[in-house]
Amino acid sequence: MRLLLTLILLASPVLWATTPPLELAKQLTDKHQVERYLASEKYDGIRATWINGELRSRGGLLINTPANFTANWPSMRLDGELWAGRGRFNHVSNTVLDNQPNAQHWQDIRFMVFDAPSDKPFFKRYSDYTHAIAHCDCDNLEAIKQHRFSTRAQLSQWFNELVSQGAEGVILHRRDARFNPGRSDNVLKLKPYMDSEARVIGYQQGRGKYQGMLGALIVVDKRGKQFKIGTGFSDAERANPPAIGSTITFKYHGYTKNGVPRFASYLRQRKPLN
Repeated sequence: MRLLLTLILLASPVLWATTPPLELAKQLTDKHQVERYLASEKYDGIRATWINGELRSRGGLLINTPANFTANWPSMRLDGELWAGRGRFNHVSNTVLDNQPNAQHWQDIRFMVFDAPSDKPFFKRYSDYTHAIAHCDCDNLEAIKQHRFSTRAQLSQWFNELVSQGAEGVILHRRDARFNPGRSDNVLKLKPYMDSEARVIGYQQGRGKYQGMLGALIVVDKRGKQFKIGTGFSDAERANPPAIGSTITFKYHGYTKNGVPRFASYLRQRKPLN
C-alpha cells in the first residue's frame, strides 16, 4: 500500500496542486533581528494543511483520518504539524501513511498549528487561530505558543533549554510579515544541526560486527555532490536499508573544503507524505 501511495504521488500531479503554496523556512543568521520575530518550538512531525474541510499533506495528498479526528475544527485554513511527542516521528509517519486509519494510533496524535494563512500580519493571524482553537471542542488541535525575545542571548538560552529536553529546534515568524509562499526571511529555523536530503544510489558493505549488513549508504545530494553516510543507523536499518532510488534525510555540520557535508549522519527515510 505504501508503494502504491508513492506511485500515486509520482504519477498524479493533480494531487500535488490541491494544497495551496506553503511558506518555507530559511536558516537564522547573524543578520536577522530576533526582536522582529515570534519564536516557537519546531515540532518534528508530518506537515499538513487543514483546508476546505480536508487534511492534506505538504505535497497535497489527502490524509485519511478517523471520522472524529477533525470533528469541530475551525473552518479557517490551518497549517501545522501532526505530532505525537518528541522522538515519536516514526509513529506519526506510520500512522499517517495507513490508507485505513487506525483510530487507536491516531489517539496519540495532535495537530500542532503554527499559522492560519490570510492577508493579515503574522501576529494577527496568531491571535485569530489561537482564539478559534481555544473556543472549539477539539482536544487533538493545539495552537503552538509563540514567544518574543528582545536579544539573541535570550533566544539562545531558550533554544538550548528546548534542545536539552529533546526538541528539534526553533521556528521564527516575522511579526509583521504577511503570508508569502515560498522561502523567505519571513520564516526562519534554528536547529542544533543542519539537515538536508539525498538520493540513495548504492551501498557499501559492512565489516566486523556489521558483516553482511549495511556499512554505508552512497548518496547524491541536491547539489549533485556524491558522498557516503555510515552513521546514524540502527541495527534493523542496517539489516534492511533504504532502497536504491529512495530519498533520505541526513544531518550534518557545515561543509568540508571539497563541499562534502561534514559529519553526515542518517536521520530517516523520507516517506511519501512528508
